[in-house]
Amino acid sequence: MPLLARTLLTRPLRRGSRRLLAAACGGVLTAGVLSALGTAPAQAAPVCAGGGAPARLVGAVPGAALEGLTVDAAGHAYATDLISGQVFRFDQPGAPGRAIARVPSGGAGALAWAPDGTLLVGYGADPRVVLGDAVRPGAIARLDTRTNVLRPWVGGLSAADGMDVAANGTVYTTNDFGNLIGRVAPNGAVNAQWGSLPSANGAVLGRGDGWLYVSRTFTNPGVSRISTANPRVVQSLLTLGGADTLAAPDGLTLDSRDRPVVPFNAGGQIVRITAPGSYCVLAQGLRLSSVLSYGRGDRGFSAGRLYRAGFDGRIYEIPGGFDAGAVAAFPGR
Repeated sequence: MPLLARTLLTRPLRRGSRRLLAAACGGVLTAGVLSALGTAPAQAAPVCAGGGAPARLVGAVPGAALEGLTVDAAGHAYATDLISGQVFRFDQPGAPGRAIARVPSGGAGALAWAPDGTLLVGYGADPRVVLGDAVRPGAIARLDTRTNVLRPWVGGLSAADGMDVAANGTVYTTNDFGNLIGRVAPNGAVNAQWGSLPSANGAVLGRGDGWLYVSRTFTNPGVSRISTANPRVVQSLLTLGGADTLAAPDGLTLDSRDRPVVPFNAGGQIVRITAPGSYCVLAQGLRLSSVLSYGRGDRGFSAGRLYRAGFDGRIYEIPGGFDAGAVAAFPGR
């Protein structure tokens, strides 16, 4: 695909166009069994207790459209760029991002940790993801963060816009432009159509790996969780209505109580789901937010602190999201 065509779909200022295109082509009904836990339109949300403090800029990659974000046990942050396909490392808040690897093709997507400490990097994020269920350009590479050597691992997925890994090494991936949710066995066997949920985006496993939490970005916007034992069991935790239908929920995380913490890409809010159908606001004014992650360890991007990356190439700490027991997603957390 020509660079110009890929850039038109991946530059931060064009991301809204991607979302509008996908929304216009949407309208697909959910395949599977929906358990309606809170499908009433959300009302005006209150500010969370302790929320509302201004976000603090802690990192930036000029010209990048950051898609993935995670933190290692030493408190180093990693982010991916949809435009260049590079993976960046930030040694501490305020330090410059350093490019340490580049994916083989397309843009770089989600990040997740394997049980052996390898960093999994989703890629193939280019215009093909719009037809992802049909052409399946999504792939995953394995990055050794000690040597910065990146090696392709598996392909044939609809996309890897969201990704998380269970304690046994099973990987789950999503595509916000398609329906299919992929599952990769620890031995690398790919099931590209393990589950189906229109516009599932982001991916984070709850404690015990029994549920996979995802945002629904374009089609029926909101947040769901999917049973890993039976992917036909899908529970809606939040369905947005009214003006919020254009909020575009994106890459979410979980707090220490397994409550989803979600960025509204177009709406500019960072929110926490407090009960089925209800949420409160941790921060606002952060449009183009693509993904959230808590920190890890006792230094750098440390545990308990909430971080946001976006298509504006910036990483912010969200002070209102502090949760002493929350950490970045990793197997068996």
